Order: sequence, then C-alpha cells, then structure tokens
Amino acid sequence: KKYSPSVVMAAGPAPTAGPGNAQFLSKVVLSVSCNNLLDMDVFSKSDPLCVIHMTSSESQWYEVGRTERINNTLDPKFSKTFEIDYFFEVVQKIRFSVYDIDNATYDLEDDDFLGSLECTVGQIVSSRKLTRPLLRRDRKPAGKGTITIVAEEKTDNRVVNFEMAARKLDKKDFFGLSDPFLEIYKQTDTDWQLAHRTEVVMNNLSPTWKPFMVPLQSLCGGDIERRIKVCACFMAPPPPPPFQAEFECINSKKKQKKKGYKNSGVIIIKKCEIVRQYTFLDYIMGGCQLNFTVTIDFTGSNGDPRTPQSLHFIDPQGYNEYLAAIWAVGSVIQDYDSDKMFPAFGFGAQVPPSWQVSHEFPINFNPANPFCAGIEGVVSAYQQCLPQVKLYGPTSFSPIINHVACFAKQAMQQNTASQYFVLLIITDGVITDMDQTRSAIVNASRLPMSIIIIGVGGADFSAMEFLDGDDGMLRSTTGEAAMRDIVQFVPFRQFQRAGTAALAQSVLAELPDQVASFFHAFKLKPPTEPSPP
Repeated sequence: KKYSPSVVMAAGPAPTAGPGNAQFLSKVVLSVSCNNLLDMDVFSKSDPLCVIHMTSSESQWYEVGRTERINNTLDPKFSKTFEIDYFFEVVQKIRFSVYDIDNATYDLEDDDFLGSLECTVGQIVSSRKLTRPLLRRDRKPAGKGTITIVAEEKTDNRVVNFEMAARKLDKKDFFGLSDPFLEIYKQTDTDWQLAHRTEVVMNNLSPTWKPFMVPLQSLCGGDIERRIKVCACFMAPPPPPPFQAEFECINSKKKQKKKGYKNSGVIIIKKCEIVRQYTFLDYIMGGCQLNFTVTIDFTGSNGDPRTPQSLHFIDPQGYNEYLAAIWAVGSVIQDYDSDKMFPAFGFGAQVPPSWQVSHEFPINFNPANPFCAGIEGVVSAYQQCLPQVKLYGPTSFSPIINHVACFAKQAMQQNTASQYFVLLIITDGVITDMDQTRSAIVNASRLPMSIIIIGVGGADFSAMEFLDGDDGMLRSTTGEAAMRDIVQFVPFRQFQRAGTAALAQSVLAELPDQVASFFHAFKLKPPTEPSPP
C-alpha cells in the first residue's frame, strides 16, 4: 500500500490516571515497617534491619535485598523498597527477617535475630497491606513485634482511546478507490516503533475507522510530551478530551509538483482521551474476591478406589492425581479468597441414603453448607467421601457449571468488580452431555466466571480440547457464540514429570487476563478505588 507522508505530533496533555498494567508479569513494589520490636541492646534500643528472601524455581531461598539499618528504634519504617516480579499463577514464597545490627560486617550470624515472617506474594497482594506477628526460627511467636508489608503495583495502566476518520483522501488504486488504514508510531531514541495499526477500510476515500485503544506506555512510554507519528496525516497537539478536530493530510512531493495544491484529504480525530484501565492487580488490591469451587469426577470409569489401578486409589504417601490437581490449583487460588472457605462437589456417583445418581452433590454431604475450610478441608472431605459413595455415571458437566453460574449471576447485581468465580473440574473421561455443556459455557461466558478442566488418567480428551476455545470461539448447538474464552483444559499426564507447580502455571496463566477483560467489558470498577500514582 502507498502512504501519504508521515508527520509528527505530540502525545498531548493527559488527565489524572492510576497505576497498573494489564500485562503479566507485573512489577510489585514492597515497603516494610515494624512495630514494638524486641529491645536487644542494654543502653539503647535495637538498631533494626530487614532482609528479604524468596524461593527460586528450584525451591531454594535466595536473598532479594536488605533495607537500611535504622538506629535506636523499636518501630522502624524502612525507606528502601523492593521491586519484585509478580506471577499470579505461581506460589511465590517470600521471607522477611529482622535483625538488630550492632557491627559493620555483612554477615548476619553475629547479629541478634528479632523475628521473621514467611508468607506468599499472593497473600501480600490480595490484602495490599499485610500485618503479622514476627516469629522465631522455630515458627513460634517471637514474644514481641509485628511486621507490616505494603504492596503497590509499579506500572502505568493509562490507555488512549481514539476515534478517527478521514475525508477526501488521495485515490491510490488504479481500478478503484483507496483502501486506507492508519499506523501510529512511538518515538524511540533511534527510530520510530509501530504502536498500532487500524483495520483497512476497503474502497473508501472518506473512511471512519473503528474506535481503538493504545496503552500509553506503547504510545509514548508514559511521557505525554513525547512526540508520536501518524501515517499519513499532519496533527497538532490535541487539547484535553473530549474534542473533535480536523487536520489536513499533506503530500509533500505532490505539493512541490502541483501548483495550487491544497491537501490530499483531511484526517478527523473524533475522540482522543487518556483513561485509566484497571489491571488484575487493581481489582485484587481493590477488594475483588476469587471464589474457588472444586468438582470431582466420581464416575465408574475411574475404577474401584480400593484397588491400585483406580485413579481414586490413594497410595501410602497420600497421593493420587485428583489430590495433586486440587493441591496444585488450590494452593495458588486460596491466597485470593479472604475466608478460605471453598465449596467442593462431586458428580457421577450414587449417593447415600437414596443411592440416586447425583451430578452436583457436596462431598461433605451437607447441602446447606458445602464449604470446606481451606484446601486441607477439601482434601479431607474428598478422602472421607470416597468410601461412602458408589462410583457410577455418566459424566455430566452442565449441572455444576450452571450451579456456579447462578452465584456469578447474583454477583453481577452488585455493579462493582467484587467477585469472580473459578470452577475447577477434575475428570477422567469424555463428557456425555456435550450439547448441554456447550450451552452452559456460552451462558457463563457473560458472567464473572472461568472454568479450569484437568483431565486425569489416559483417556481420549479431544472433546475437552474442543471446549477450550483457543482454536476458535465456542458456540452452543443453536449457534450462539461465547462472549469470551473462559475454559482452560490440560491433561494431567503432560505434567507428571514437570510437577504440580508447572501444572498450576499452565492452567492459571490465562486467568488474570480473563478477570480483567471481563470487568473491562462491563465497565466495572474495583470495590475500592486504587490510589493514583
């Protein structure tokens, strides 16, 4: 395609906007303070310093950094902060150790240990401000002292909303009108970098492009005074939004050759405004709760749980694939649910006392209160449930999907991004209610809800791959398309060597974007507004 010449413009002034970036990994800044520390010095107060450690992918502790030492205080507020990489789908263990420093050596062995806190980055992020008592090395209370960790997201989540059009552009095609599109470039230290390309409007010299959005970081690195380049139009710095302006599109070569040349058309900016786009961390730090539901396949194809050949057989080490999947996903999700109470259901079993087949029975056998206390409670309920039910069939997903969807629909009435629902289904085989499941998923795609399916054993899971919309948008049997892709499927056998941490990373990697994109689509704000930068 041929372009009119490119002309430079400034990004223009911006209204106040908040922190954040919808891309993961994210950067999180941690600040540390303590209160009422142990006084280890005789003639003065302690001189505290805090050391931060994290675990590597090999589960080895390594030092992230140290705060400054503050002399003669039991209530230090450390000025040094720590920027760390945050991954939602990984359990990131972190430890804060406080020492009384009485010498100039780097080694801490000769300094008094005042206490430590070991937690996960997810716990800090979900609470935004975490205060806990300091513990001794044997994990018992240190006697005195608390530590407070404050998390802030370090990034810029402002985006620029554009609506653009043109009028009377040059005719470039020999047998028809031009097929115009725009390209917007970011200025770097050495050249121009493409930031956005609009769609092509076919056979039109006065096109109107669809509204589009460009992250401010991509457009100008967050610097609203940095110039940008638009092909092919001349634009002056825009005034504060909202506004509409028109600018002549000048072809310099044509202007030199053609006497009386005026322009090669007009570019119309219908809208240009900078707005805050909330990130996953904005929603979590703003009070959004992730509600986690576990569903377990109790169909007969799993085999008799009393025999080692069964997928439900629990070996002497307390392991089977169902338990491994529950621990892998639950250990990550639990940090983002304040009460740590998780409903857990089974399907495909004959359940006492009627021994009727059920496709959504609580595994604690308490329909009025199907909640289990923590992931440990889910595991315990599963272990106690196994000998009390008869494995049967068939494999039906739609009842439990519709069950969770009812709660997600109720959450939509709150008009804020206060709750998002995550349904984990662990199954060993091909589902028998495919048509009903497709319809249930399509309906759930319009609700604050995601579905994770983990296939255990060696069955053919091609039907599950179909439900995962990575290869195209899922449709119901009536042709209704899902609003978004909410299903993530993985077969457990792919992670038997890599371990459960890799399993959790795989099934949860898409969840932050699913959460944020849903709330964006419905223009829902976090319950508590994030602080401006």
